[in-house]
Parts: sequence; C-alpha cells; structure tokens
Amino acid sequence: MKKEKEALPQNLSDPNLWREQRLAMVDRQIRARGVQDSSVLAAMESVPRHLFVPEGDRHLAYEDHPLPIGYEQTISQPFIVAYMTEKLGIRPGDKVLEIGTGSGYQAAILSRLARVVYTIEIVEPLCREAAATLGRLGFSNVEVRCGDGFVGWPEEAPFDAIMLTASPESIPNPLVEQLAPGGRMILPLGGHYQELVLIQRSLEGQLSRRELIPVRFVPMTGEAETR
Repeated sequence: MKKEKEALPQNLSDPNLWREQRLAMVDRQIRARGVQDSSVLAAMESVPRHLFVPEGDRHLAYEDHPLPIGYEQTISQPFIVAYMTEKLGIRPGDKVLEIGTGSGYQAAILSRLARVVYTIEIVEPLCREAAATLGRLGFSNVEVRCGDGFVGWPEEAPFDAIMLTASPESIPNPLVEQLAPGGRMILPLGGHYQELVLIQRSLEGQLSRRELIPVRFVPMTGEAETR
C-alpha cells in the first residue's frame, strides 16, 4: 500500500501551532534524551526555530534532524543544539563566541543564556541573512561578523565560552588563545569521523579535553583547510 505524503500544518501563520510543535520538540527530542538544564530547555521552547529555516522547509522545522539552509550548509538537529549548549555551561554574565553562524538559530539560543554573543560566518550571503533575521526578531545582544572564524574575534577576547558549529581537522590555536581562564570551548573535531570535544581552561590556565559523542557537521572552511 502506497504511503500517503505527510500533511502540512493547516495554517503556517498560526503562532499557537508553532508553539505546540516547539514544546513537543523539547519534550520528545531533548528533555526525553537527557538534557536537563532548565535555562537551556526554556531557550529551546522560546526561540522560533521555524523562522530560521527556509520557507519551503518550514513545516519540518521541529523535526528531529538537520535541515539545509542553502550554500551547502545546514541548521543542526534540535537535540544537538541543546546538548552542545548544555555542555558549554553558559552563565548569565558570559561573553560567548560562536564560529559558524549559519542561519543564526544557535546564536539566538545562546543569546537567551549569555550577556552577549559574538558570531562569525564565512559564507557572506548566509551571514547577511542571519544578521537580518536576528535583528528582525529582536536578538539585540548578538553581534554578527562576516569572515573566517579560524582567527576568532581577537579585539573582543577573552571569551567565557566558545562554540564551533563546523568541524576543523585540528583545534584552531587562535581560538584556544581567546579562551578566558575558567572558560569552555565545544567543537566537532575531525574529518570523515568526528567527535564532539569539550575543552576547559582552569583558572590557572591549564587545558583539559574530554570527548563526548560522535557527530556529523559540515567541515570548517577557510584557513582551517590549510592547517
């Protein structure tokens, strides 16, 4: 028997419909899989993910998988967004650097938790689109830069937390140098096989590293490709 095509939501402009889907996403995909930080869960419940997804795929925004956003880039699976955010341990006064703005969705989530978020995107059209979306939705504590994230944002360093949403083959040294004492950095690391890695700098300056889970992200481009 031929499977019927999944029906689209009746009214894509109904905010209550989107809110119901968002709450169900958090319950079934995120809370049920072990993310417990109440501030992370609240951020995931409040940020309208569908407005960071291209209109043609908007009805899929709250499903449990990544989605294309153009320019061979993706918006990450909701669980991975929440998991990485929780592991980074954002505090209200933190200054955060994100490498790989993409659609702007992860930056929006981080902005609900941190004092300020600096985010860099190497694909210029995507960068401009993300900046416009974040501005239109009122995420006023997010600063967007178009450029190569490998070098970080040195004039705003140090950062309490750094997140990479594209995978380099090795950890970029400029980003390690921009990590504050007591700071944390989370990133996918590797080529064909990638591992999510958490780097922590002690108050005395020593670095520790912990492997978390296997992941699959787009590769980091730009200067990272030459290292």
